Amino acid sequence: MKVVITGGTGFIGRMLAKRLLDLGQILGPSGAPQDIDEILLFDAVAPSGPLPGLHGRVKIVTGDIADRDLVFSLMDRDDISVFHLASVVSGGGELDFDLAMRVNLTGGLNVLEAARARTGKPRVVFASSVAVFGGDAMPKCVGDTTKQAPQTTYGATKAIGELLINDYSRKGFIDGRSARLPTVIVRPGKPNLAASSFASGVIREPLNGETCILPVKPETPMPVLGYRNIVEGFVRLHEVPAEVLGGDRAINFPSLTVTVAETIAGLRRVAGNRHLGEISVEPDPRIEAIVATWPTEMDSARALALGLPCDTGVDPIVEAYIEDFLDE
Repeated sequence: MKVVITGGTGFIGRMLAKRLLDLGQILGPSGAPQDIDEILLFDAVAPSGPLPGLHGRVKIVTGDIADRDLVFSLMDRDDISVFHLASVVSGGGELDFDLAMRVNLTGGLNVLEAARARTGKPRVVFASSVAVFGGDAMPKCVGDTTKQAPQTTYGATKAIGELLINDYSRKGFIDGRSARLPTVIVRPGKPNLAASSFASGVIREPLNGETCILPVKPETPMPVLGYRNIVEGFVRLHEVPAEVLGGDRAINFPSLTVTVAETIAGLRRVAGNRHLGEISVEPDPRIEAIVATWPTEMDSARALALGLPCDTGVDPIVEAYIEDFLDE
């Protein structure tokens, strides 16, 4: 069994690869468990050095996901599953429309067509986003059947991706499923161009002893989910039988709605005697305008019924980050 993870050298891609290596098996196109004998991480940028826990255990290919021939070459066998994580993120999509279209739409179509070209129906798990929702009529709490009216280019491309996953699955080309994600915390490393980057930064930077510039007001609420449960959710969604999902393959992942102030309070509870960097509130109208288009609560009853995991609070998420990235 071969697993391809696009956007694979990113944080979630690496964590997912580790989880799959630990499992050793996932369901193949036949619906039966199969041993994983190859994991390929595909990304636009090569990692700067060996990937801890993955060195020598995975294959890494770098290139442009909009290169159709290259994407097809990655999917060179029929016993294959795909986790499609590659994407231009929200803030980046607003800054560069053409890049978002090239990567998110052209790249996504390449992945689906390459999977379609294989014999059988490969399972394709697509990383979507709560940003598919928006607009003046958006309710406070969005569910799997809430009308989508995205207010960012990023959200629009994710909504299109969900529709394509549904239709390619309906036609029998693939066995697809879309993971509609809340904001993922805590991402290690440097801030990225995602408008939600501050949700990780407000934990990560203080723990590194650095100042966090918070671009939104502390009372700003957001649905979030810890990275451990994001990864576990991807795996469990992959394993759900097609007949259970039915015609609508997009699933709101479980989430926890917290304000930035509540996140900071959780950080301080967990940090204990650790020296924390300062948090400076400096609202950025551009970021605030994007965040204001997103829902603040997600109805995840369907995901919970399918056995997808959820966090119980901010504290365990911060504890996991410290354990995995600061105390290792």
